[in-house]
Amino acid sequence: MADTAEIADLLARIALRDRNAFRALYARTSAKLFGVSLRILSNRSEAEDALQDVFIKVWQRAEGYRPDAASPMTWLITIARNNAIDRLRARRPGHTDIDEAFDLEDSGMSPEQSAINTDDGNRIDECMGQLKPERAEAVRRAYVEGESYNELADRLGVPLNTVRTWLRRSLLALRDCLGA
Repeated sequence: MADTAEIADLLARIALRDRNAFRALYARTSAKLFGVSLRILSNRSEAEDALQDVFIKVWQRAEGYRPDAASPMTWLITIARNNAIDRLRARRPGHTDIDEAFDLEDSGMSPEQSAINTDDGNRIDECMGQLKPERAEAVRRAYVEGESYNELADRLGVPLNTVRTWLRRSLLALRDCLGA
């Protein structure tokens, strides 16, 4: 690995767009930066691509290097590390690029549909409130929670035919209430 002053000098020359300095920096640091990328990504091909990205960033950001803030190798390793971590995060399932998400259609309800559903829900609640409590509970358990008539009869402690009658009469009452 090259010494700190030499790498700092190369970065200063790269900031001035010196291609020879860029070649020299690559020759002196690419093995170390490749190792950092490979250790994080655990994939040789992807680490090679990441290394290319790192040197593109170095070329573009060399003027941003400040010797008083960090050693040149620390600065380069930080770029390599952050780039590899970004690639690792992009691999996660469920990750989508923001540009892809922009074109996705919202599958939720429109504000108009939401208002209608809220109004309908309020009307249903009001009509359910007009039923006797045990009958309203039977309707909820049968038609919302999916309990069978036999389960309702056992739970409520009434004969099966009574549950059937309650549900039939309750549904007729709800239909009349909601139809008004």
